[in-house]
This record gives sequence, C-alpha cells and structure tokens, in this order.
Amino acid sequence: MGETIIQFVTESGFAMMTYKEAIMIAIACIFLYLAIKKGYEPYLLIPISVGMLLANMPGADLMKPEDAQVTGGLFYYLYQGVKLGIFPPLIFLCIGASTDFGPMIANPKTILLGAAAQFGIFFAFLGAIFLGFSGPEAASIGIIGGADGPTAIQLTGKLAPHLLGTIALAAYSYMALVPVIQPPIIRLLTTKEERNIKMEQLRPVSQKEKIIFPIVSMIIVIGLLPTAAPLIGMLMFGNLLKESKAVPKLVETAQNSLMYIITIMLGLTVGATANADTFLTVQTLGVTAMGLVAFSVGTASGVLFGKLMCKLTGGKINPMIGAAGVSAVPMSARVVQKIGQEENPSNFLLMHAMGPNVAGVIGSAVVAGILLKFFA
Repeated sequence: MGETIIQFVTESGFAMMTYKEAIMIAIACIFLYLAIKKGYEPYLLIPISVGMLLANMPGADLMKPEDAQVTGGLFYYLYQGVKLGIFPPLIFLCIGASTDFGPMIANPKTILLGAAAQFGIFFAFLGAIFLGFSGPEAASIGIIGGADGPTAIQLTGKLAPHLLGTIALAAYSYMALVPVIQPPIIRLLTTKEERNIKMEQLRPVSQKEKIIFPIVSMIIVIGLLPTAAPLIGMLMFGNLLKESKAVPKLVETAQNSLMYIITIMLGLTVGATANADTFLTVQTLGVTAMGLVAFSVGTASGVLFGKLMCKLTGGKINPMIGAAGVSAVPMSARVVQKIGQEENPSNFLLMHAMGPNVAGVIGSAVVAGILLKFFA
C-alpha cells in the first residue's frame, strides 16, 4: 500500500513540474485574474489563460503531436485551424458581420488615422531587421503592432511558422490588455483641452452606400493585392451579409454562434502554444517585448496624427480617436469613449472612434498582404 502511494505521488504531475512550468501556470492565473476580476476582455483572455494553464500541466500532453503510433493531444488537432489559416479568415467574417462601417463611410478622413496607426508595424519590422531577424521573421514580429490577432496568425503562419505560437499569444494578449496599455499613452500625448473636444454628429449613411462599400472594397483591394484576399474577402463578405438585410439568419449565426465557437477554439489553442520550454526563452521574450513596443508606437502614431488633424481642422477632431486606429475592434474605440467620458460626461466619441478602428482592421489586413507579397 505504501509503495502504491509513493508511486502515485512520484508519477503525479506535481512531481514532474519544473520551475518554468510553475511560472507559466502563475502567469496564466494572473491573466485569469485580469479577465475575471478586472474585466479585461474576458471573452478573449479566459480561453487564452486556460489554454496556457492546461498546456503547462505536466503529463497532460494536450499539445502532443500525432505520430504513427500515438494519437495527438486535443489541442494539437484544434490548433490545425490556426496552423492552416482557417480560423483567422472566419474570425474576420464574424467581425465584418458585427461591425458598422457607417462611421468610416460618413467621415472618410478617419481612414488616414487608421493608416497612421499602422506605423507601429513598420517601426517594429525595421527594429527586428536591425536586431538580426530575417525578413519574414521581422514582418511577422511587426504585424503585432496592428493589434490584430487573426492577421498576425495568418501572416506568421505563412512566413515564420516557428514563431507562430509566440506571436499569436503576444498579439492576442495585447489585444486583451488594450484597456491597460492605451490610456497612459493617450493621456501622455494629449492635453486636457484636446481630450475635451466634442465632435459634430456624423451624417446618416444610406443602406445603398453600406452595400456598395464592401463590394467595391473587395474588387479594388484584392485586385491590387491578391494576397490580402483571405482576410479582406471574408471581412467584406461578412459586412455585406449584414448590410444586405437579406439573410438575417446567416448574420445572426456569424455574430453569435460562429464567433463564439471560433473564439473558444482560437483562444484555447493560442494559449496552449505558450509552453514553458518555448515561451521562457530570450528570443521569445524579445519578440514579446518588441510586440509591445510596436503596439505602443502604433497607438502613439495614431494619436499624434490625430493631433495634426485637430490643428488642420481648427479643433474639430478629438485627437484621442487616433488611438483607435489600431485594429483592436471595438476595444480601442471603447477605451477612447471611456477616457472621453471621464474628462467630460457629455462627450460621446464611440461612433467617431469606430471610423479609425474599422479603418485599422482594413489597414492591418492590407499591410499583411503587402508583407506577404514581398516575403512569401
């Protein structure tokens, strides 16, 4: 009996646990605290955290690859949707079906803010080249600056598959931590007077305009940049379903069931890629740090361009909406709205911030297509 107990204890997961795995489990628990207690994007951060926790439990082997003799782990099979580039375009379809492009159509100038916020991608790309990463690796690291998890996964899967786990986790983690990262940058770069600027109500956008926009966007963008077809095509397809008003059941499915199913599978498997052996390395931590710099620079460049537009328009544009130019939709727009409300309870910036936010989604997908064209 004693030998059985000793054997049970020595063969348990706790007995096999290394200090690195313990660190990763602790990090996962911190993320769970932020998601549940602080409310930092719980739909995204809870699956990622649980995936990270389970993948680092010794003996569970949930990410164990398949071979001729042994069946692979559960997460290994779910991860194929990430590895083969299936989940990201489906997420874009759901985003398109859930997003109103009206604010961007009503105020086309906000497209410039979405473009300006992509500067973080190129900043990190050049930094990675300087540090000795190859072109495809640098492109994959840089795309983190767009704060767009599906785009980061799609590009990295094609250019640098060996970095896929690290970059996917970094991109989704920064997306989830938008409410933590962006407010200090916004406050640092804007004055109280600028944060108090009220913007005029947007003009109404007709249904005809909303239907024509995704069709024309698909033709022009994909015609110029075929490599952007998976993401731009699915984004515009989803939005066309929504604006056509002809297929409400498909729209309801894309906005709810499909979105939540893909989010669960994507979150779990992205988190599961953060195992102790690959995550706690100098290279991985460097990539994660560069991703944070890229995202921060993207936020800052959007705000600074917003300040320029504010001056050029005689104070008609609140520069804070430039922070929403990163493609963390709608998290960044909500952050801008929250800060605006804190400064002035009568200030409503959400719809104005959605313009650059939507432009940022399109912009990051276009940048990914450009990088894919040059480095694939």
